[in-house]
Amino acid sequence: MDRKHINTLGELLEAGYKPKNIKEEIRQNLIQKLKAKEETFNGIIGYEETVIPDVERALLSKHNILFLGLRGQAKTRMARQMTELLDEYIPVVAGSEINDDPLKPISKFAKDLIREKGDETPIEWIHRSQRYGEKLATPDVSVADLIGDVDPIKAANLRLSFADERVIHYGIIPKSNRSIFVINELPDLQARIQVALFNILEEGDVQIRGFKLRLPLDILFVFTANPEDYTNRGSIVTPLKDRIQSQILTHYPKSLENALAITEQEADIEDEQKEIVNVSDLVKRLIEQVAFEARGSEFVDKKSGVSARLTISAFENAVSAAERRAIINREANTQVWVSDLVGIIPSITGKIELVYEGEQEGPYQVAMNLLDKSIRSQFVQYFPNPDTLKKRAPRKGEAPQAVDNPYRSIISWFDKGNHINLFFGTTDREKVNQLYQVDGLHALVKKTFTYANEKEAALLMEFVLHGLASYSLISKKIMETSIEFKDLMGSMLNIQSSSGFDDLEEDDFR
Repeated sequence: MDRKHINTLGELLEAGYKPKNIKEEIRQNLIQKLKAKEETFNGIIGYEETVIPDVERALLSKHNILFLGLRGQAKTRMARQMTELLDEYIPVVAGSEINDDPLKPISKFAKDLIREKGDETPIEWIHRSQRYGEKLATPDVSVADLIGDVDPIKAANLRLSFADERVIHYGIIPKSNRSIFVINELPDLQARIQVALFNILEEGDVQIRGFKLRLPLDILFVFTANPEDYTNRGSIVTPLKDRIQSQILTHYPKSLENALAITEQEADIEDEQKEIVNVSDLVKRLIEQVAFEARGSEFVDKKSGVSARLTISAFENAVSAAERRAIINREANTQVWVSDLVGIIPSITGKIELVYEGEQEGPYQVAMNLLDKSIRSQFVQYFPNPDTLKKRAPRKGEAPQAVDNPYRSIISWFDKGNHINLFFGTTDREKVNQLYQVDGLHALVKKTFTYANEKEAALLMEFVLHGLASYSLISKKIMETSIEFKDLMGSMLNIQSSSGFDDLEEDDFR
């Protein structure tokens, strides 16, 4: 329809406009998208084979929806994107508070206006972006907020009786008529408020303060909630849950590749930062692995979940840590080193809920442990697993042999009493020079990654040190200004010597 030339009810009728409810509107537009093989939910990664098909089936069935899942699982984002399935513009009676359809008015205001002006009733057009309402459920939300109440000031100004429908102040739900309305964290809504939604969901009408008022609203409801068993704050009352036709379970990214794509898409990195700081695939994977480790950690409350916001914030912090160092050292460009990941600790501690044992460890120590586990998990994706490099038992008639250990020369260098201190604020050149001091470190990297350039090789060299420390082959000590790598075996031998085990050899600890 050419909305520019349709400004009255008469012109709308001449154009052949036919009203349709919002669920039918969404259904028809979704069918068109599916036929055209268009993407229905843009930027939602990892849900292509799970959540999105469930949502599409629910919308085709014209169902209200409950998204059930832990925090940071794109529940609200999915709901907001449903507006893209609405018609671009729809007509409403001009001045209506509740988006009255000109051919199916439900408010007294719209009915009176059409009765008075007939075909000259003024029409407005609203864009689909305006057809979305959202409310975060909190304990202080009232029925008046959601549905409405009698407005005594309006009654006094208009000199109307409280029995007159025109004195009603509509809440956010009636004002979302012909729209998508979302209630986030539904269990946080008090039970008596949830009960007030029964009629709206089942019969589609509202009742206010005992008025003999039937207001058949046209709304697609979307609710979000954490699993009921996972929260002590409240629950969804059973009759309300029964009235929500489709309950859809969301989930965290199931693969590291999906997690990487989500962080890449959502992280807010300035163009200026991109010019200065290079972030390798290795560092990105280490950051993502932290979230996977947290979700499986015995110190982290699994009922609370670990939001995708953790890795997004951590990625931003890692880039900023490298940028800060480059600015201080007056370097034109740099890369995120593994040691820079100490700077993501604040992004971890604020995003995880700890169980009792985790609280005893302390959030900082838990975060450091998660980072160390991330390094350990990813290390075997790039280099041989140190755990498999054990002495092989000799076969019959065969002399004892040891599996070739590619880390032997590196560990031996530290065993001789050598150590290096990688300062957080050091220049890239100084750090590279320090790494080259370690015997066998560069040779290992070049043998494993033949085509790595100088910067990539240097990062991998540092990664090897962190990896060997995570497998307890060398020691790593994080201090305020630096990370120190040194001999682990010497300190262990000193402990054993004081315990009377002087006869043990170094190889017994490998």
